[in-house]
Amino acid sequence: MSDRDTLTPGRRRGLLLVLSSPSGAGKTTLSRRLLAADDSITMSVSVTTRPPREGEVDGKDYHFISVAQFERMRAGGELLESAKVFDNYYGTPRTQVEAALAAGRDVMFDIDWQGTQQLGAEMDDDLVRIFVLPPSAAALEERLKSRAKDPPEVVARRMAKASGEISHWAEYDYVLVNDDIDRCERAISQILRVERLRRKRQIGLVDFVRSLQAEL
Repeated sequence: MSDRDTLTPGRRRGLLLVLSSPSGAGKTTLSRRLLAADDSITMSVSVTTRPPREGEVDGKDYHFISVAQFERMRAGGELLESAKVFDNYYGTPRTQVEAALAAGRDVMFDIDWQGTQQLGAEMDDDLVRIFVLPPSAAALEERLKSRAKDPPEVVARRMAKASGEISHWAEYDYVLVNDDIDRCERAISQILRVERLRRKRQIGLVDFVRSLQAEL
């Protein structure tokens, strides 16, 4: 008998919420808004080998580590997923995610299709995949330029990569077009409400139903 069958009926196991999109399509803004509005969600803090950007805090935005540390974690099975993005490595520590799920908390991921595939191979039953599309290529380019964080050559690289990223849209459970940030946020909240009610996430439901039947 698994842990989820022996615990108190009415509780639920947490889920893994993945938001993927081309850079500039709005997933970071959506993630921040959802985290601010929903106390049941926690953001997965990835490890990365890239240097911190201005304002980023180690342990909050990312765990900033060396390439050698990253390789040790990956070789030791400590990462649920890992990927190389724009010459830097990223990965998700296994322990923190498993602890959150067992405690009934949802974990949000801002990762690409490669990481999503790896996460699915490890924990597919817990995974809810959402792909966020921009309303147009022109809108995507404008958003990238307006952020004023990257030089023109980096913007060009991100635009060139966008088509390949979008080609994986069919691997996701839900696909949203972010033509209005408020509407897109509401849609994700609705998805969360439904996914939290799925039978497979209800802890102790089998034993509860059996005991209920026995009383009838």
